[in-house]
Amino acid sequence: MELLKEGARVAKSGEKVQFKETDAFELPAELEAAFETDPAFKAAFGALTPGRQRGYILHFSGAKQSATRAARIAKHRDRILFGKGLQDR
Repeated sequence: MELLKEGARVAKSGEKVQFKETDAFELPAELEAAFETDPAFKAAFGALTPGRQRGYILHFSGAKQSATRAARIAKHRDRILFGKGLQDR
């Protein structure tokens, strides 16, 4: 019950959540390599909204192995070129 009261208080006060800027996230080396070899891919990624960029960066960075990160980038390349986010249909 206390959690609900706290949530209502925060909602009424108008407090905002401070998110990290997209520039604050470190790009995986595999993504930087893809940008170097494909300028159109870099431009398409840069044209995405900051939230979509963050989503992709977090998804790509979440993989522990370099091969997995590279595979994720290759898998989502076309979606990025079409301007779609990770969760867009």
